[in-house]
Amino acid sequence: MSINYQTLSFDYRPCAEQSGPDVAEQAVHPVIVVGAGPVGLATAIDLAQQDVPVVLVDDDCSLSTGSRAICFSKRSLDIFDRLGCGQRMVDKGISWNVGKVFLKDELVYTFNLQPEAGHHRPAFINLQQYYVEGFLLERAQQMPNLEIRWKSKVVGVQQHGTPGTSGACEAGVTLTVETPDGQYPLRGRYVVAADGSRSPMRKLMGLDSKGVTFKDRFLIADVKMEADFPTERWFWFDPPFHPNQSVLLHRQPDNVWRIDFQLGWDADPVLERTPERVIPRVRALLGPDAKFELEWVSVYTFSCSRMERFRHGNVLFAGDSAHGVSPFGARGANSGVQDAENLAWKLAMVLDGRASHVLLDTYASEREFAADENIRNSTRSTDFITPKSPVSRVFRDAVLKLSRQHPFARQLANSGRLSVPAVLRDSPLNTADRERFDGAMVPGASCVDAPVQLAGQSAWLLQQLGQQFTGVLFCDEQGVNPAMRAALEALRAGPIPLKLVVVARGNVQVAAVDDMRVVHDTEGLARQRYDATHGTFYLVRPDQHVCARWRQLDAGAVGQALKRALCVEGTA
Repeated sequence: MSINYQTLSFDYRPCAEQSGPDVAEQAVHPVIVVGAGPVGLATAIDLAQQDVPVVLVDDDCSLSTGSRAICFSKRSLDIFDRLGCGQRMVDKGISWNVGKVFLKDELVYTFNLQPEAGHHRPAFINLQQYYVEGFLLERAQQMPNLEIRWKSKVVGVQQHGTPGTSGACEAGVTLTVETPDGQYPLRGRYVVAADGSRSPMRKLMGLDSKGVTFKDRFLIADVKMEADFPTERWFWFDPPFHPNQSVLLHRQPDNVWRIDFQLGWDADPVLERTPERVIPRVRALLGPDAKFELEWVSVYTFSCSRMERFRHGNVLFAGDSAHGVSPFGARGANSGVQDAENLAWKLAMVLDGRASHVLLDTYASEREFAADENIRNSTRSTDFITPKSPVSRVFRDAVLKLSRQHPFARQLANSGRLSVPAVLRDSPLNTADRERFDGAMVPGASCVDAPVQLAGQSAWLLQQLGQQFTGVLFCDEQGVNPAMRAALEALRAGPIPLKLVVVARGNVQVAAVDDMRVVHDTEGLARQRYDATHGTFYLVRPDQHVCARWRQLDAGAVGQALKRALCVEGTA
């Protein structure tokens, strides 16, 4: 039975704190997440999976309406896999890797975002945001330590206790929450503000975002129709059916197609949303005899902006509340989901006493760096798509014309550089390479997938990584020698739990250390993508980012790298 996630409504229920001031005073939750959108739900699920009790509050009682964010990247799908709902996303979504760029009615060039085989997930899926929220919510409802409170609006924020070096307050935060039954105080050790671009939390704390608002308007039309367009991303510059502007076409599930029409800054946003204005635009693209229905229409402007700092004491901002970009390149929701995965494991480590609150400063610094990278790329895309002067327009059109035959020009053409995860090269959690490595898996990079065999069955490397620190040892026909085995035993017995995975070349049989997982790199892609030789060892963070690697396993060096990755004093 198909669920219409746009019409779901969730009941408000009184909570324990409303039963009296004594209960409210005594109850201090480890983490409160504000906002039940994709970022808030992902953060809450990730924490709950790491045995952190979470309260999630939202001022509404429904999911989003309209498609909104629709492009979810391979990295987001990898994260959703770890959260237990990735397969549902892929099964429902429309997978795609290919994009095409047109100038007027002529194909300029085609690009493939994932030209090589051997990846579990496609480069992108298109899936309406209400499905993403619905699947995440159903996963959240399975978690016994995750409580969701609907119709619970935060109207006050107070931090208290003794501030630390980064403003951390030992006693935490008290939120004033307004409900149909009145207000009550909600206390938490930490609060994650994932309450969207207009962020009431940000306003309550007297904070703001700074950046640039682009003077252009775009119309989104979600159109339901039977069509024979391929499952690709098509972008037109100056098409004959919408001259002097741009148009973007995407396919979504349920025979729904997303069409974005550039309107210009002078367009009337109210008038342009009316069927009388939308239908002729759609018909000009599809043809006079096309049969379609309008499912959702919106007119938007956009900004590239961010908060100066994402951490304010024990309140941490994530997703659109912390940063915003233009929609070109699908960087908004994907970046927010990456915020969630970065933050959740760090909060879990701090609350468990394995790291000091200083680790949370690296959430801010790493994701501020990622936000700057996204804003930079998004701004460049927007400037190319919407040139601000006649000279810029001439340059853009010349680049597009050259792109028909010259690959160098295609590097300059920009219809929206699509989202890729930031490589956190300068993170203080990394341990620098001591030996030469080639390839993309540098410290700070998110791990890439590869097909493997586990107990004779097909599996994927990323399924073995994440949720806690993981050590990955590559070995050839020589197998795991006594020195390696002793080092692995020492790491397994160390103060910081370390999951151990051996990636054996081909079908090499390896005698495993207790609790150690052995997978077989039968196609050699894992070895190739990680530039591994016999004895190569990777230390991977709980969010599947590389934090250190060595050509030969050294338990002492790994121990020091673990301390560095947790901001523990005493690292060399």
